[in-house]
Order: sequence, then structure tokens, then C-alpha cells
Amino acid sequence: MDYLNVFNIQREGHPKHQLPLNLAGNLAYFFVNLIIGLLLVPYFLSSLGVAAYGIIPLATSLSGYVGLLTQSLNTAVSRYLTVDLKKGDFASANKTYNSAFFGISFIILCLMPFVILLSLLTPEFFNIPSGQEQGAILLFLGVNVAFMIRSWTGNFTVSLFAYNRLDLLNLVNITNVVVQVILIVIFFSISTPSLALVGLAYLIGGVAASILAIFLSRKINPHLKINIHDFDKSKIKEIFSMGSWVIVIQVGSVLFNQLDLIVVNILFGATAGGEYAIALQWVVLLRAISGTLSGVLTPVILTYYARDNIDLIIKISESSVKIMGLFMALPIGLVCGCAPQLLTLWVGSQYVFLAPLMILLTCHLAINTAILPLFSINVALNKVKIPGILTLIMGLFNFFFEFTLPAITGWGMYGVAVAGAITLTAKNALFTPWYASRILNIPSKTFINAMIPGLIGMPAIALTSAGLLLVLHGSLIMTLSIVGILISGIYCVIIWLFGLNTFERTFISSYFPKPIRRFIE
Repeated sequence: MDYLNVFNIQREGHPKHQLPLNLAGNLAYFFVNLIIGLLLVPYFLSSLGVAAYGIIPLATSLSGYVGLLTQSLNTAVSRYLTVDLKKGDFASANKTYNSAFFGISFIILCLMPFVILLSLLTPEFFNIPSGQEQGAILLFLGVNVAFMIRSWTGNFTVSLFAYNRLDLLNLVNITNVVVQVILIVIFFSISTPSLALVGLAYLIGGVAASILAIFLSRKINPHLKINIHDFDKSKIKEIFSMGSWVIVIQVGSVLFNQLDLIVVNILFGATAGGEYAIALQWVVLLRAISGTLSGVLTPVILTYYARDNIDLIIKISESSVKIMGLFMALPIGLVCGCAPQLLTLWVGSQYVFLAPLMILLTCHLAINTAILPLFSINVALNKVKIPGILTLIMGLFNFFFEFTLPAITGWGMYGVAVAGAITLTAKNALFTPWYASRILNIPSKTFINAMIPGLIGMPAIALTSAGLLLVLHGSLIMTLSIVGILISGIYCVIIWLFGLNTFERTFISSYFPKPIRRFIE
């Protein structure tokens, strides 16, 4: 069977090379985050110190709580708007677009006073280094206001998502990050480094990205126009019906993914929070890789749903879980196997003691990133109620567990990491694949079996890389490069030839330009 003909539907209604452009855009955004993340951490440590540095990721994680409502509604809007556009119903699309625009704009106006108040009370809630209180307030204020502005322009970027223009969506995100970093370097060069200047850079970066988002949205979607007459209460009800459960899911998710740094700061102080944030940076980068890959899949799943092609959704979802697990096994295994050397090269030998914490924080991602493609199924089929309830319950349990386990065991911030790993993995290893198979009416073991190859690959890579580093000698950067290139090359060849079936190889190759497809097929 010519599987590429199956995937041609992905290109209908889009530029000829849109899928490769989307993948390239996602990879570009990832590499920008990778380079900036690796370089910015030691820059902050040298200019601000470890305690003050720990407040920055704390502020950015807290912004996730602030934007729960708007982010969740934008997720619901993207679902309905994509379906409207794929069906060619532009009248309904404009009603969805305008109902969301005016509804979310009103919500953001109502939230702004609370955002400002929360920022002003930052020193009351968290351990802030002495003398940094005023700077921390301005940091939280800049980060949170910037996040609210970006949330408002989600009304525009959601239309780019609906048209599968992930390349432009990534351009907006890259603009935000690059402007932030350039301004931080400039501000720190002409003035005394401070948390307040970081907050100002985040604010200006958010404004710049928002202006670009509005421009691109109007250019790509000229038929979607802001018009109060297209505001439809029934559309608002429809969006909130799904969005309310997405909010519940988001609340549970942040209790899983963005709580540990806050708990460490509260329980063990600003310095411990800064040390924890160093190890956590690799989790952020690995999640960025998985988000890059899974983000390309969501518009495709929504397209097939709009065309009522459930069989292909099942086939692609199963293959995507397997491919994601196999792919993520490589960077996760390398980080775990090379943790001491990576820390030495990255932030200095004085932080090598964080290697066990870094391994603990990253190893479970072999499961928790492999299942990411399954969340698109819940959104496409509008089956978000039960996942929302379960995620919230487990998130609340995680909140309790992360506070109590360190006290019971005396493990300190390692107890926080263990608690988070246990609860998140329990949910994603058992419930998430079971529920996706249930709503698709397929055997419950389908997606669990798809995760197994990645779970075998990750520890194999970790042990192999650690073993090679014991026998290879030379400069650290050269040794790490040799290990990374050697293992990656051999692993990719083995997986391509023996780990994937014909459908999976064709599915992957469909995302590449024709010259590359001819070479690898």
C-alpha cells in the first residue's frame, strides 16, 4: 500500500510544503530554546547568584497558574475553529472567532487586578533573597503581565493554529524569546543586573511577539474579522462547555508539572530553589523536544476528525506513541547517562552534586513524554470531562504528596522530585493510554504496548553512554560529543531499520521534503 497517499490529506488546503515547514518551525523554536536555556542559566548564575536565579523560573512557573483560564479556553477555541474551517463554514468560524475574542478579552480585563495584586504580594508567599524583594515584585509583575498579553493575543494565534501554520506560530514564539534575551543582555551590560530588569525584558518581549501575532493573523486569515455582531452567546456556551473541563485538566497539569519548584522554595529556601531549578532546566528542555514533536500532530488529528476518519486517527496515534517513545529515549538516556559531565561542562564542577537529582527528574519522562500524542485525541473527540476530573484529583494528591514525603523521609528536595515522578507516572502510564483506547473503542493494551520499545531504549542508552564515558579520555567537550554522536548515529540506524514498520517509516518521511524522502525510503 502507498501510505504516502494516505497522508496527502494532511496537505489539502495548505501550502505544498506545509508539513516540512511546520516541523522546521518547531525544530527552530526548540533549538532556540535549547541554546538560550543552556547559555542563559550560567549567565544568570554568574550575574545574579544561585538564590536570585531560582526566583526567575519560579516566576515563569507561577504565570502558568495565572493563565489557566485563558489558555484552556484557547485550547477549546482551536478545536471548534479548526473544525469550522476544515468544513469550509466561514460564517460559523467567524462566530467562533469573535465570540472567543470578546469573551476572553473580558476575562483578561477582570483578571488583571488579581495579577497585579499577586505580584505585589510575592515576598509574602515565597522565600526571596534579602535585598531582592522589590526586584522580585517587578519581576513577577513583568512576567505575569507579559503572559496575560500573550494570552490575549492567543485569540489571534489560534487562527494560525487552525490553518496549520505552526511555522508562523513558532516565529511568534521565537520572537518573544529572542527579544527577551537580547534585552536582558543589553540591560545587564548598561546597568547593575537585577530581577527587575529581567521582568522588564519579559514584558517588552511579550508585547513584541503579540504585535507580530496580530499582523500574521490578519495576513493569513483575512476572512476572519473582528465584528461585535458576530458575537454569539450559543458559541460562548459551546466553548465554555469544553473549555471548563480543559481548565480542570490544566489545573491538574500545573499541580503536576509546575508545583515542585514552588514547594522547594517554600520548604527549603531560595538557594535550594535555585539549585533545584538548575537540574529542572533539563526537564524543561526535554519537554520542549516532546512538545515540538507532538505539537505537529494535533492539527493533523483535528483534520482527520473533521473528515470523520477515525481509523486513521487510531493508526497514527498508536504509531505516534511508539515513535515518540523511541525518539525521546535518545535525549533522555543521554542526559541520564552523562549527567555529571553535562553539569560540569554547563555550570561548573561545583554543581556536580546535582547529577542524581537531574537523573531523578528526567528518567520518568520516558513514559510521560511518550503519551503526549494521546491528549490530541481527547480534544478532537471532545472527551475531556473524565480526564479533567482524574487529573485534578491526582494533581491535588501530588500537591499533598510533595509537601509530606520530604517531611516523612527526610529526603529534602529529592523527596519533592520523587513524589512528583510517582504521581505523574502513575497517571500517564495507566489512565491516559487506557482512556484513549476506551474512547476509540480499541483494546486497552494498544497504547501501553506502544510505549514499551522506548522504555527499553532509554535505560540502554543511559547505561551505554555512562560506560563509554568511563573508558574514553580527553577533553570533556570532545568526549561528550563523541559519545553523543556515536550513540545517536547507531541508535537511529537501528530504530529506522528494525524498530519501525512500513507505516511508521512512511508516516515519519511524510513530514520531510521530497528530496529527503527519496533518500530515506
